[in-house]
Amino acid sequence: MFRWRSNSHHDQENDVLHSESKVKELRAELGPLLGRSSLYCTDACLWRYLEARNWNIEKSKNMLEESLKWRSTYKPEDIRWHEVAVESETGKLYRAGFHDRHGRTVLILRPGKQNTTSLDDQMRQLVYMIENAILNLPEGQEQMSWLIDFTGWTLSTSVPIKSARETVNILQNHYPERLAIAFLYNPPRIFEAFWKIVKYFLDAKTFQKVKFVYPNNKDSVELMKSYFDEENLPIEFGGKAELQYNHEEFSKLMVQDDVKSANLWGSDDKLQSIVNGNSGAELASEPVCQASLAS
Repeated sequence: MFRWRSNSHHDQENDVLHSESKVKELRAELGPLLGRSSLYCTDACLWRYLEARNWNIEKSKNMLEESLKWRSTYKPEDIRWHEVAVESETGKLYRAGFHDRHGRTVLILRPGKQNTTSLDDQMRQLVYMIENAILNLPEGQEQMSWLIDFTGWTLSTSVPIKSARETVNILQNHYPERLAIAFLYNPPRIFEAFWKIVKYFLDAKTFQKVKFVYPNNKDSVELMKSYFDEENLPIEFGGKAELQYNHEEFSKLMVQDDVKSANLWGSDDKLQSIVNGNSGAELASEPVCQASLAS
């Protein structure tokens, strides 16, 4: 659960003991937690908030308490697929059917396929997909990777600055240390003007995780391939896999994941009414293989 920063075995042991001590200290500062807050605040969760605030107990505590307040009102774990499905019809944001070389869940973002105008609805889709990516992390893995495809992106289809700022706010403040790496693949030159503004919203840690990849830049291509198997990587990102987003199949998968999420967080009357009424995408009788997302 806790990552090591030092090379020697002795230093590694000291780092682990120090991390565990800090986690215990932060937990003591938080005091008793109830319900979903207790489920959310695992040792790994506390580690992430400590890491995000450079292991300062007071700052980590304040950050975590703000997230708990946000989660109690926004209720990200209660968002269900039928509420955000329309946002995903074009495949502008979805979970890939493959992992990176470290076993991380991968989210694919295609801003050029923007199909709606409501910032609130777009943010709910983003939060839903982040929660879904976390739900599908393998045991022992805490982070996800993002692949951002700029095919079709223009200033007219660009997300508003307000939307970009809110995306950064949600990711940095309420999902600290969940993002391992974000590859921006072949953005057009006009994106530079947009990036000059957006980058100021990023803290130093997040900024270091954003990598630009250009097909004619060997070093950037090699960096991305060090994170992804070329056989799994879609052609749009310079890989060999021919993948196409299938909204119907992806919807079945998400409905199944909604059931998993409800089981994890507790009873879900909203989900039960959908299942009973067969509203939205129907539950698949058999598990949908992730590979079926490509057709």
